[in-house]
Amino acid sequence: MVRIDKQTLQDLEFPTVLRQISDFCITDPGREEVLAVKPFKDISLIEAELKRVKEFTASFENENRIPNHGFEAIDRELHLLQIENSTLEVGSFRKILSVNNSIGELRKFFRKYKEFYEYLFELSDAVDYKPEISEEINAIIDRYGEIRNEASPELAAIRRRLNQVKAQINSSFTKALSRYAQQDYLDDIKETVVDNRRVLAVKSMYRKKIAGSVLGQSKTGSIVYMEPQETLEFANELSNLLYEEREEIKKILKELTEFVRPLTDILSGYQEHLSKLDQIAAKAKYAVEIGGVLPLLTADKRLYLKDAYHPLLLISNKKQKQKTYPQTIELAPDKRIIVISGPNAGGKSITLKTVGLLQIMLQSGMLVPVDPQSEFYLFSRVISDIGDNQSIENHLSTYSYRLKKMNQFLKKCNSETLFLIDEFGTGSDPELGGALAETFLEVFYEREAFGIITTHYTNLKLLANELPHAVNANMQFDIRSLEPMYKLHLGEAGSSFTFEVAQKNGIPYSLINKAKKKIERGKVRFDKTIANLQKERSKVRQTAASLESTEKKAREESKQLEETNQRLLHKLESYQELYDSNQKMLALGKKLDSLAERYFNNKNKKALVSDLMKLIMIENSRRKKIHPKKKKVVKAKEKKIEAEVEKQVAVIREKKKEEKEKAKKAPPPKPKVALKVGDRVRMIDGRAIGTIDSIEKKKAIVNYGMFTADVNMDELEKV
Repeated sequence: MVRIDKQTLQDLEFPTVLRQISDFCITDPGREEVLAVKPFKDISLIEAELKRVKEFTASFENENRIPNHGFEAIDRELHLLQIENSTLEVGSFRKILSVNNSIGELRKFFRKYKEFYEYLFELSDAVDYKPEISEEINAIIDRYGEIRNEASPELAAIRRRLNQVKAQINSSFTKALSRYAQQDYLDDIKETVVDNRRVLAVKSMYRKKIAGSVLGQSKTGSIVYMEPQETLEFANELSNLLYEEREEIKKILKELTEFVRPLTDILSGYQEHLSKLDQIAAKAKYAVEIGGVLPLLTADKRLYLKDAYHPLLLISNKKQKQKTYPQTIELAPDKRIIVISGPNAGGKSITLKTVGLLQIMLQSGMLVPVDPQSEFYLFSRVISDIGDNQSIENHLSTYSYRLKKMNQFLKKCNSETLFLIDEFGTGSDPELGGALAETFLEVFYEREAFGIITTHYTNLKLLANELPHAVNANMQFDIRSLEPMYKLHLGEAGSSFTFEVAQKNGIPYSLINKAKKKIERGKVRFDKTIANLQKERSKVRQTAASLESTEKKAREESKQLEETNQRLLHKLESYQELYDSNQKMLALGKKLDSLAERYFNNKNKKALVSDLMKLIMIENSRRKKIHPKKKKVVKAKEKKIEAEVEKQVAVIREKKKEEKEKAKKAPPPKPKVALKVGDRVRMIDGRAIGTIDSIEKKKAIVNYGMFTADVNMDELEKV
């Protein structure tokens, strides 16, 4: 277990995170399990836990969703099983059955999909599952919570006799009801039920004429409720049988309890496993809520948080629909201590808390909201001093409390420690407190501890600049508006912008000048130099961003021009080849035409064949055999040309498709005029006008003067 005291967990708001996660639990034991989570260091344990949470988050998005792990707590049942001669009730067995069935279903599921849920399968497979528990309970209790007739031979016999007696009671009561109703001894309602027994509603005047037992009367006394003598004997037997049934059920439940009692530890393990699964599920749901991922776990002492978010701030801003700014920060052996400076309300404390909280969350088996390429080293101790924590009860001032904390730091701090200190050195005289803080920082540095501190003290900024493995950092501010940019910049100390912020908030300039004169000139100049450096850096950063944007745009335009040029060259080459080929074909065609004309005139086949062969030989002599490699190049060119043609064809097809869609949307064409003999017509999209001489079926003979044509009627329109 990693050593983190309760106050550090409170400082970093870890209990708040646990409460938020516990809200995602679906069982009370799971909720308790989450609230009891503590960070641990063993990399194998933490890696397995993180992988399980990651597998659970993956199940939300795929089809193989993990079965429901919800259950009713069986703490009371486990307690009773430890008491000798105790007996569980039917409801308790139903809860045990539900837990046992859930374990069985989950084991079966994880075994089926163990390739997908490797770490969850290992966790589930370690459970000692006893299917006989479900078998035994199902043999005794049905799904409605009733004891089965077959639970014991004695119970089966009792219930058979019960059914017979109930039938006899109904039969005898019906006979008595019929007889006394005919004699008009009964009231209009005839019968009712008293103490779960059927009784006759007898008119009080005829009470003595009916043999039976009186069980009650109406409010007015006009009706007496009587059980007839015929059913009384059977009713007594029924009471005895019901008593025997209850005693037999107690005996059966006692035997079932004795069967389950030796398996108490296994049942307790079931509840622990399901609670653990509920805890993992809650962590997974929380990870989805905050965009948590599994970063890289490294054995090297390095902490690299890229685009890290504070989870509590992220959730709060989401609710208020505000933007949350991520931070990127790195701790490594060559820069193991970071001193963050700058004005208040710039995000220094949030950055500090983000690093500490994410470290603790990860070491507690939770996915964290960072870039997946972030790297985490697992520290054996995390210590913090955040806030003044002034105690009224123990009469400690802020500074006394902080000195007490520093004393603890000096005892605990080593090379495996991550320390986080907010407003280092405050609470006392700036000169003396700053000097003491400087000494503490030197001790932490000598012990090779990793840490982040925030401060306004100039001497600490100077010390960080002098120490080889420490580095200054600042939270950036907009120089003009003096608004925080919530972005950490490593490598430079930050100005507190004390006088600038005061001036922005309306403090008179004369008072600010007086204040400046009261301070040592060197301090003012140093702070002013830092402020000027930040302004210059801001300008350089803006210029660099502008140049980078312009360069990127120029590269893209150059690339586009080059691609366009290449396409044009390919097209010109293909058009030139096509032109040469066409010219060649034209020349060959002319030669063939002259040979055909010569043969037409002299009808000399031999001369024709001879001339034709000569022509072919001449053409073949001009052809050159292409080397296989060149042939490949030619084929490649042809393929490129084909690809270009296919692109153009695709464009044409797309246009035609659009035209068809437009045509569909266009208003329907005007109805055609019926054509008859003698009408002047022309073909649709044609120019020549003719007259219909005759019409046969769907065709018309159209006379164009010089010639006639046989045309489909659908292709003609009236002029």
